[in-house]
Amino acid sequence: MFFFQKIKFPTAHTILFIIAAVVAISTWIIPAGQYDRLSYESDMDTFIRISDGKSSNLVATQQTLDDLGIQIPIEKFKKGAISKPISIPDTYKKLKGEPQGFIGFIQAPLKGIMQSADIILLVLIIGGLISIVNATKAFEAGIAWLALKLKGREFILIIMVTTLIALGGTTFGLEEETIAFYPILIPIFLAAKYDAIVCIASIYIGSSIGTLASTVNPFSTIIASDAAGINWTEGLNSRLIMLLLGLAICIFYIIRYAQRVKKDPEKSLIYNQKKEIENLFTSSLSTTTKLTSKLKLVLFVFASCFLIMVYGVSQMGWWFLEMTSVFLAGALLIGVIARLNEKKFVQEFMSGAKDLLSVAFIIGIARGITVLMEDGQVSDTLLFYASELTAGMHKGVFINVTFILYNGLSFFIPSSSGMAVLTMPIMSPLADSVGIGREIMVNAYQFGVGLFKFINPTGIILASLALVNVGYDKWLKFVWPLVALLGVLAMIMLTIGVYF
Repeated sequence: MFFFQKIKFPTAHTILFIIAAVVAISTWIIPAGQYDRLSYESDMDTFIRISDGKSSNLVATQQTLDDLGIQIPIEKFKKGAISKPISIPDTYKKLKGEPQGFIGFIQAPLKGIMQSADIILLVLIIGGLISIVNATKAFEAGIAWLALKLKGREFILIIMVTTLIALGGTTFGLEEETIAFYPILIPIFLAAKYDAIVCIASIYIGSSIGTLASTVNPFSTIIASDAAGINWTEGLNSRLIMLLLGLAICIFYIIRYAQRVKKDPEKSLIYNQKKEIENLFTSSLSTTTKLTSKLKLVLFVFASCFLIMVYGVSQMGWWFLEMTSVFLAGALLIGVIARLNEKKFVQEFMSGAKDLLSVAFIIGIARGITVLMEDGQVSDTLLFYASELTAGMHKGVFINVTFILYNGLSFFIPSSSGMAVLTMPIMSPLADSVGIGREIMVNAYQFGVGLFKFINPTGIILASLALVNVGYDKWLKFVWPLVALLGVLAMIMLTIGVYF
């Protein structure tokens, strides 16, 4: 018994390497296979079909799509709504196995880091920006002011943060970008006498419930609807109801835990880390620092970086390069406002980037797991067997099994847009065969993918937890009752959609 008490839950990096090893072994067991892919080349106004590694050109007409069994309007391709290659139904074939050995296992995280360079760079630049703002003492002054304003009503902070981030998740898929919020908000939540889990929950659960019930999110709702051949507004009412009910449940759940911790700190799941986390985030903070005009300007520029990022992503089609540029420009501008000399600026910026280097590696290693799946060519095999399993089921059973399958597939394909273009052309015709609307299939995809995000180790939860030094085991202990509640709610909503 004493021996097991000595065993500690492994770090996020080790967890991911263990998962990568299991995935590598699975490529020796799961047969390799692949669906043919179809993409549209706008420059030549032609379809390109890829089969067995060979490409052939097809006439870009509706008749071509109909002949291939792809029930998607040609306009979806020509207007750019579907820009990624999609799977062609009934084309799955087994391939010569590509099992991933020791070399593939070692190279996978390195490939993952290379493929995740854009988000890793964003994380490092954000780390530098936060360190620059810390050097100005603006955070200290801002936290002291906010603590005074919210005294006795700290729960408003939970409602505000969770709701705003959920709105970002449901409209434009706010997810990876939330990495930026933890170092800023953790000290505020600690000052409100909550623990770090309350802050993580408000941010991460807000993002997850928003993406689970995406309403107009172009990276999941619209792509999935397009790939299913329907208008994205179909099924919107169900997603809105799911968003409102799910968000209410999440906020109640977080506040209930937060109030328990506030009343008795020993109720915290991470009480043994209380001193460590407080020292990490608040040891240098002073509640006596005054919020001067200069510090207000620093905080305004800092906050503006996030507002500009949100606007750029949601309205101007920005991605990681543009977002990273905004944060770098913000750091430079704040350095000028605070009159930091060149040496101090560089030292603080590099120190902040170094603090998030561990998080950057976690992101790369997680991507490496997907690389193993792709190189082993087993993702399509899992999709094929999933579609075979659900074919011919009674519609009530079918939609709920599909929801559960999407939970499982999300482990192997954590990208919501990648999941949509790979699975919808295969799974949506199955909805026709059991007599339910394709919009219900889109909702099953969204609810399934979104629910698994709450705990998916190949997503960004491990990176988020690493920022705050909270173990994955502690997170699972905190969140599993909420996941169960939301899972039941999702299944009820899907069942109602099927019969009513």
